[in-house]
Amino acid sequence: MNRIVPTLFALVLVVAAPLLRAQALPTQTIDGIVAVVEEDVILRSELDRAVSNIRNRFVDRPEQLPPPEVLEKQVLERLIAQRLQLQRAAAAGVRISDAELEQTISRIVQQQNVSLDQLRAQLARDGVTYEEFRSQLRDELTVNRMQQTFVQSRVAVSDTEIDILLARDSEAGSEVRLGYLLVALPDGATPEQIDAARTKIEGVRGLIERGEMDFSAAAIRYSDHQTALEGGDMGWRAIDEIPPLFANILPTMQPGEVSQPLRGPSGYSLVRLIEKRDDSAPQTVTEYHARGIMVRITELLDADKAKAKIDAARARIVGGEDFAVVAREVSDDTISRNQGGDMGWFQVNAWGTAVANQMMALSDGEVSEPFQSEVGWHIVERIGTREQDVTVEARRNKARETIAKRKADEEYDRFLRQLRAEAYIDNRLAPPAPLPSAPATPTG
Repeated sequence: MNRIVPTLFALVLVVAAPLLRAQALPTQTIDGIVAVVEEDVILRSELDRAVSNIRNRFVDRPEQLPPPEVLEKQVLERLIAQRLQLQRAAAAGVRISDAELEQTISRIVQQQNVSLDQLRAQLARDGVTYEEFRSQLRDELTVNRMQQTFVQSRVAVSDTEIDILLARDSEAGSEVRLGYLLVALPDGATPEQIDAARTKIEGVRGLIERGEMDFSAAAIRYSDHQTALEGGDMGWRAIDEIPPLFANILPTMQPGEVSQPLRGPSGYSLVRLIEKRDDSAPQTVTEYHARGIMVRITELLDADKAKAKIDAARARIVGGEDFAVVAREVSDDTISRNQGGDMGWFQVNAWGTAVANQMMALSDGEVSEPFQSEVGWHIVERIGTREQDVTVEARRNKARETIAKRKADEEYDRFLRQLRAEAYIDNRLAPPAPLPSAPATPTG
C-alpha cells in the first residue's frame, strides 16, 4: 500500500512538525525542556519526534538535510511558531469541534482512497498513535482557522484594485512555481547584523552557483523562512500573488535560474524560478435552463405526503397542463414560483447536487421523475443548455483571489513577526556550531 499522506492539511502527519503533548509521552522518560513559550514548554521528546518525522521524509536523500544541530534549530523554530499561534487561537476562542475533526479525517481517507483501519495501520507503522494524529490534526486545523479569521479581518479587495491589476497585467493567466530562501533580519537590525546577513546570502548563492549545493538543499540548510524544510518550494502562484520585489525580476529569468540577493522587509532573499505555465485560454461553462416545482417537507407535511403531492403535480403536467400554471399553484419554492417555476440559466451545481444530477440525465424538454433533496420533493423540466463564455468573470475572480493572497501573505507574515517579538521565549537549545566553510560561505 502506498504511504498515506494527508495532503489537505500541509502533510500534518509526516511533514508538519507534530505537537505532541506531555501527557502523550512515555511516563518513564525524563524529558528536558528545550524551549519555554510564554507559559508553555516544548519538551526534548517533542523536538526529537518532530526531527524524526523530517528525517523520515528524507530517508532516500539524507544528504539534503543540514547537520543535526542545524536541523534541530529549524524544527524548534517551527514548533515555537506553531505554539504561539495555538496560544493566540485559544485566547481568541478558536476551537475545532470533535464533529469537525471527524469530518476532516473522513475527507482525508476518501482523498487517499484508504479505509480508516488502513490509516490507523499506517500511523502505527510510523510510530504514531491515532490519538496523537487526531491531536496534531486538530492543532493544524486550529491554526488554519485562526489564519483565515485574521486574514478576513485584515484583507479587503476593491473593484478598483481588480481593474488596475487587469489593466496592467501583461501576463494574465501566467503562473510560476518558485523556490525561496530567506536570511532573516530582526526589526531594527544593526549595521553589523545587516552586513552578516548580506555576507551569508552571498555565500549561499556562491555555493549554488558553483554547483556545491542545489537550491533545495541550500534552503533546507540555511533558509529562515517557514518553507525551509520543504526546500523553499512555494508552489504554484499567479504572477501578481508575488510581492513586487520578486515579480519585477521574473520576466528576465529562465526556469532553473537563481536571482541575485534581494533586500526586502524580512531580510535578504534568493528566488529560484522552477517552472512557468500559462493558463490564459478562454474559459467556457455549460449552463442549463430549467423549470422546477418543489414541495417542502414540514412538520405538517411529512415525506410521504410531500411525495404524493409532487406525484400529483407531475401527473397533471404529463397529462397536458401547463407547467407554469401548476408551479404557481403547487410549488413551495419562493424564488421560482412566481415565475412559473422558471429557474433561469444556471451552472450545474447552482441549485444543489440533487438538481444537478437531474440536469445531466435529462434531455431538453423532458420532465424528471420526482426526486428528493434535503428540503423536500421535486420535479424539474430541462428547457435547454448553452455554452457560456465566462473568461471575463473568471479573470476577475482570479484577480480578486490573487490580490487577496498577496495581501494575506504579507499581513500574516508581519503578524507572526510581531507575535514572536512580543512573546516571552526562552530557547534553551544549544546554538549550532559553525560549519567549516570557504570565505564568504554561510555558516548556518
